[in-house]
Amino acid sequence: MRVAMVSAAARAGRVNEDFAGAVPMAAVVVDGAGIPGAGSVCRHGVAWYATRLGGSLLSLLALMPDNDLPALLAEAIVRVTDDHRDTCDVASRISPSATVAVLRVSAGRADHLVLGDSTVVLDRTAGAPLVVNDPREVVVSRSYLPALAAAGQGTAEYQRLLDELRGHRNEPGGFWVAKDDPRAAYEALTGSRPVTELDSAVLLSNGAGRIVDKFGPAGWPEVLATLAARGPAAVIDRVRAAEADRGVSPDDATIAHCTELSGPVRSPGPTR
Repeated sequence: MRVAMVSAAARAGRVNEDFAGAVPMAAVVVDGAGIPGAGSVCRHGVAWYATRLGGSLLSLLALMPDNDLPALLAEAIVRVTDDHRDTCDVASRISPSATVAVLRVSAGRADHLVLGDSTVVLDRTAGAPLVVNDPREVVVSRSYLPALAAAGQGTAEYQRLLDELRGHRNEPGGFWVAKDDPRAAYEALTGSRPVTELDSAVLLSNGAGRIVDKFGPAGWPEVLATLAARGPAAVIDRVRAAEADRGVSPDDATIAHCTELSGPVRSPGPTR
C-alpha cells in the first residue's frame, strides 16, 4: 500500500491539532477537538491528545493486525487516558477529545473505521465512491441552532444551551468521539470491502472533508480525481481557497491518500 499524507495547520504559527500516520497496511487520521477553557482541566492540550492517541493506535495496528478495529481503538483510548489520568481531569466535559478515521488492508480486504466527523472515502472500481462519515453530531447540533441563535452568543442562556449540547457527547442518543471512555470506540462506524473492488481510499479530517461536506464546490469523484492527478496538497489548497472565498475561518486539514492497496507498504508522503 502506498500512502501519501499532508497535514496543514489552520494558520501559520498555529499548532496543528490533527494527526496522520501509517504503518504497514494501515493508515490513521485523528482530528483533535478542543473546547475553550480546556487548559484548566488538562495541561497537555488537544494536539498532545491527538498525537498520543494516533501513535498508540498505530502501534496497536502494527502489533495486533488481526484484532477488530473498535477493540484496538478502545485500547488506544485507555492508553492515552492513563497517560494523563493522574495529572488532568480526564472526565471533564471540556477535556481534549478527537475524531478518528482508520483504513487497514489485510488478507485481501480493506477494513475501515470512522468515529466522529472524520471521513473515509472508498474509491470503487465500479460505481460511485463509498463515503463513510458519521452525521450524529451534526444532527444533534442542528436541533440546538434555533435556540442558540435566539439566545445570542455571550449570554447565560447561550452558555447553558451549549453545555447541554456538549452533554450529548458520548451518551446514548447523542454523538461519539474518542475521549476518556473506551466504550465510545464500539459506537464507531465500521465496514470491510475486498481490495479487488477498490482503486484507492482516502481518510480526511473534518477540516479537509469540508471541501465537499460544507463548501460543495466539488463532489467526491472530483476530489478523488484531483488526489490521483496532483496529490493531497492540491485538495487542501482548494479547501483554503474555498475558506477564503466564503470568509470562513480556516481549520486544520489532513488527508491520507491510500493507493496500491494490494501491494507492499510504501513510505508516507510529507507533512506540512
